[in-house]
Amino acid sequence: MPPAAPPSRTGWLDKLKTGLRKTGTGIQAVFVNAQIDEALYEELETALLMADTGVKATEFLLDDLRRRVRNQMPRDAQQVRLLLADAITDLLKPLEKPLVIGQYAPTVIMVAGVNGAGKTTSIGKLTKHLANEGASVLLAAADTFRAAAREQLLVWADRNTVEIVSNEGGDPSAVSFDAVNAGKARGKDVVLVDTAGRLPTQLHLMDELKKIKRVVTKADATAPHEVLLVIDGNTGQNALAQVRAFDETLGLTGLIVTKLDGTAKGGVLCAIARERPIPVYFIGVGEKLEDLETFDAREFAQALLG
Repeated sequence: MPPAAPPSRTGWLDKLKTGLRKTGTGIQAVFVNAQIDEALYEELETALLMADTGVKATEFLLDDLRRRVRNQMPRDAQQVRLLLADAITDLLKPLEKPLVIGQYAPTVIMVAGVNGAGKTTSIGKLTKHLANEGASVLLAAADTFRAAAREQLLVWADRNTVEIVSNEGGDPSAVSFDAVNAGKARGKDVVLVDTAGRLPTQLHLMDELKKIKRVVTKADATAPHEVLLVIDGNTGQNALAQVRAFDETLGLTGLIVTKLDGTAKGGVLCAIARERPIPVYFIGVGEKLEDLETFDAREFAQALLG
């Protein structure tokens, strides 16, 4: 039996189960009144692919599951379901990594993501999470092209009572540079840089992200210490394509996966683990500030498979 979750995370686990219900239902249905035979593996293959697990991760999981079944000789399909939960946990384990603050002063975190992925909202939630841990945060509104982004960030800053550096219509690199220097001068623990929402196909805009990264390094030779990408869990395999493109441009250190509530494509985390295993620092299942939580492979597998 896996260890019981601490009370603080039991509520989160319930939320995660509800959020992943659409993804999990199709996979769980395969095991209902099923025999342990080739048909079970075939149906499971279909269910995993439908959940956007991707061909590589699906093949890997099925091979791993067959091996576990041979070794442990389960009596019924429900025991096979538990073995699949173990296989998914082991596949996702390398994505588990805590976000470490305090090694640098300030820790400079660049956050990127395509428009609509929930980037600015995630920055607000991340600010809240860091503030709860006792860290002082400075926000840099470097998404200067989208006026709404600056306004949105101001609202989050206000809610979280943190300071913000912004310059309406200004150069995103300049805002980022000023913010890192301000973070140093004011003794902040964290500088969070909200970069403009980008589609990886817009090459000139990806070049601008490279420029922001370069300029941040000019303000602090060790920075940025983290380069995070916010991806929308609803976009499935498209999210994996974004991870690849942004990683090639920026060298990602971590992911925030949002909007997992109500998606049928939650299997994309398995695809990421198999094809581009960048740590998932946080996952989100709702709009509220507390709806962002650290990623735990076992919890995710349990929520997925019920």
